[in-house]
Amino acid sequence: MADILLIVGLSGAGRSQAADDLEDLGWFVVDNMPIALVDKVVELAETGSEGLQLALVLGTPSNQTNAIDVVQSLRDVGHRVRILYLDASTPELVRRYGATRRKHPLGSSTVSVEEAILQERHMLELVKGAADLVIDTSNLNVHQLKAQIHDLFSPVDGKDVMQLTIESFGYKHGIPLDVDLVFDVRFLPNPHWDETLRPLSGLDQPVSEFVLRQELSSEFIDRIQSLFAVLLPAYRAEGKSYLTIAIGCTGGRHRSVAIAEELGKKFVEMGQRPRVIHRDIAR
Repeated sequence: MADILLIVGLSGAGRSQAADDLEDLGWFVVDNMPIALVDKVVELAETGSEGLQLALVLGTPSNQTNAIDVVQSLRDVGHRVRILYLDASTPELVRRYGATRRKHPLGSSTVSVEEAILQERHMLELVKGAADLVIDTSNLNVHQLKAQIHDLFSPVDGKDVMQLTIESFGYKHGIPLDVDLVFDVRFLPNPHWDETLRPLSGLDQPVSEFVLRQELSSEFIDRIQSLFAVLLPAYRAEGKSYLTIAIGCTGGRHRSVAIAEELGKKFVEMGQRPRVIHRDIAR
């Protein structure tokens, strides 16, 4: 049976770049794939190919809207199928189209780029909701996207390992678009108001100790650990391959970073291999 990845998402959000990165990892990639031919291409590709990894880039929004039905039909015959959705903020997509002077697929002389993006976003709401993994490329350059694709899709021991990401962020910079669960740690005392701690980050021991010695921190982490002892097996049973947990504080430099790092250690104790990233630590 094949390992199939359908690459979908907004025009200009990085689908082609993600496909190139997967090709570098050894995936067999078909770009601009008509949805009606997916079943046939899978049938042909898997002939004589053991352990096939097939990435199919679905093109226009109308082509993507039927992806959910195709995924189910492929899963019914035993294939491992996942949906990767590439997203980006509307202002960033407008900027990209302005820089490249490309025409949006839904644009016209009477429809602005922004209107076309909003229309496409609405058309793809159900597809995004069904995606196994969403990557927000708003703040990623091509090298950062490549690194993220490699982290997520490089070969791992065991096909059923859930890829777990813990991401810290700052609310004042916006909630990440590509996460599954969000936890707010702004209830903890803020190291920002200590002038000796302000220049540091949650990766530095003085800040980490300040945050983690709070009684509420210990209770929060213990309860999160207990929660995920229940949730992770349930997610696996439902076939979920990726889970991203976001931890937010005001600026994304102190509390959320320290808590995310500590949660990462707790998940290791639970037998997981989490990837811990800090979106706003340098801001």
